[in-house]
Amino acid sequence: MELAYIPSPSRGVIHLGPIPLRGYAFCIIIGVFIAVWLGNKRWIARGGQAGTVADIAVWAVPFGLLGGRLYHVITDYELYFSEGRDWVDAFKVWQGGLGIWGAIALGALGAWIGARRRGIPMPAYADAVAPGIAFAQAMGRWGNWFNQELYGRETHVPWALHITSSEGGRVPGYYHPTFLYESLWCVGVGLLVIWADRRFTLGHGRAFALYVAAYCVGRGWIEYMRVDDAHHILGLRLNDWTALIVFLLAVTYLVVSSQLRPGRETMVEPAVSGGSAEGATGAGATGAEEADAEAAGAETKGDEDPEPDAAEPQDEAESAAKKS
Repeated sequence: MELAYIPSPSRGVIHLGPIPLRGYAFCIIIGVFIAVWLGNKRWIARGGQAGTVADIAVWAVPFGLLGGRLYHVITDYELYFSEGRDWVDAFKVWQGGLGIWGAIALGALGAWIGARRRGIPMPAYADAVAPGIAFAQAMGRWGNWFNQELYGRETHVPWALHITSSEGGRVPGYYHPTFLYESLWCVGVGLLVIWADRRFTLGHGRAFALYVAAYCVGRGWIEYMRVDDAHHILGLRLNDWTALIVFLLAVTYLVVSSQLRPGRETMVEPAVSGGSAEGATGAGATGAEEADAEAAGAETKGDEDPEPDAAEPQDEAESAAKKS
């Protein structure tokens, strides 16, 4: 018997009357709120408007959930479409099964749609929400703890995870808590992006690329520890190959983007004037508009001033004529 270990919850759902309250769903919801809250603060700091991140998240979150589920179902299709399985289970998201690769890919598509509707550059938005996404993943991984899933190899370390359920082919015992490893790694990734963004003034999507690259490094070694069933290619799990390919793409983007577009965007969002988003962009552009208005007012005033001056001699002549 282990003297120290991480206990698993006795159940992952609490029923409030007929309404099930699932720990997995709560972790995802809390993660979304964290991402939107932090993303909003970073967006405002970059010159954007409050509420923009949440407006675009209305598009990004549903697309992300759909993409995450599709990736899981496609890569683990035998869990739902093989003999003896019920394909309806593919729609039961609350039972777990969201692939981060599909969530980010389709979530980015949803964010692009929302950003395009607002006239916002997608790379700037991605940079603002990057660390928040990492923290959201850190929170979401605790949903795996509630479901007693995605653990690693058997171990006797003091922080071993005690699996008690025997459903779905689980074998009760003590295992590496890979959900915890990934949660802590994601917190580190979020802090790294925040630090690097301040230190090097990242822009044009490079903060997001750094988040992707750093996450892939951690996902690679954590994935190697997992013991759940997965497809293998040349001896490596499918997700290891995905992490390697995405890592190379992210690093390539970092290097090429730094050469082609150094620095950070100075204007990120169209200024709203009279309910419309036209003309100048960002706080700097708004100040320019005000300066132009003042200059135009000064010119108009200068054009009008001579008229009273020209009229003064005429008034004096009329007065002298009346006196004579």
